[in-house]
Amino acid sequence: MTERSDAVFMARALGLARRGWYSTRPNPRVGCVIVRDGAVVGEGWHQRAGGDHAEVAALTAAGDRARGATAYVSLEPCNHQGRTPPCTRALSAAGIARVVYGARDPHRIASGGVAALLDAGLAVDGPVLEAECRALNPGFFANCARGRPRVTLKIAASLDGRTAMASGESRWITGAAARRDVQRLRAASGAIVTGIGTVLADDPALTVREGELELPEGCAGPVDQPLRVVVDSHLRTRDDLRILREPGAVLIATAGASREVPGAQLIALPDADRRVDLDALLRHLGSRQCHDVLVEAGARLAGAFLNAGLVDELVLYVAPKLLGSSGWPLATLPFTRLAEAIDLTVTDVRAVGDDWRFTAQPRRKN
Repeated sequence: MTERSDAVFMARALGLARRGWYSTRPNPRVGCVIVRDGAVVGEGWHQRAGGDHAEVAALTAAGDRARGATAYVSLEPCNHQGRTPPCTRALSAAGIARVVYGARDPHRIASGGVAALLDAGLAVDGPVLEAECRALNPGFFANCARGRPRVTLKIAASLDGRTAMASGESRWITGAAARRDVQRLRAASGAIVTGIGTVLADDPALTVREGELELPEGCAGPVDQPLRVVVDSHLRTRDDLRILREPGAVLIATAGASREVPGAQLIALPDADRRVDLDALLRHLGSRQCHDVLVEAGARLAGAFLNAGLVDELVLYVAPKLLGSSGWPLATLPFTRLAEAIDLTVTDVRAVGDDWRFTAQPRRKN
């Protein structure tokens, strides 16, 4: 195969992997294409954790035609026995002659596939389209590298940067299209984090409403509900709140206060100021394989995440309306000097219904 054809078939594997965008967590999204004599003879993708990995699905589709073929896999084949056997063993047993991988597996347990395949006598090439393959699983790579998830902060605001009226009234600033768009952020996240102030003021469910989630063609479903996390330093959570009655697990992070809350698990993570240590919370979520975390919170908690440098991506929905100077700001950031400002790199701007969605990344200060 030529370098060009390797890229073409890897791009096809990437397209297959995207079909598992909402359904594979906590496992990474992976696609596989098997090619023999220049023709695709089998392909597959990982659909759900505990199910067949992409390589096994593609080998099943290829059958005997896999012998002597090349397998294109968007992520280095796993080399460990988990809920399913190692994919390296399956590829070797099927008679695959060559494996082309997109990105190396960063997981300390599952990695080592390239070495195992070479030891088994297979030819191995890669990485191919590495940046694109890594972009399939940004939270997975982030969590493996630094021990905490990738954090997306979502904010809905008016054109004058207000997220609520002074009274706390905020429903609805943005339109129905923007609210539907948020469902894709929730569905792709392992956990949704909010603050007790938002919970007490709005009584939100914070669930994925599948009726409002538009699955791209070929995407697998249904979507598991993300873990919902309430940052509640002094345990003000009431037992009658909606978040405790909806499907899916709930975690309440406190700074030490403890009592039973029906329908929720509690964890104490105090910092020096007797508030929840947000970095410790993220590391806890990372240990639970919540690779992607979505923060949907009020100005104080949003500001705390930003000020601590814990936000990887900001998704801001801006409605064409003015709420006035007495309303709540985007985030509580008590800066007094311009040098303290958080600079952003805007990566995407697009209309969503009557609103606008800005996607940006905070620039790290040296």
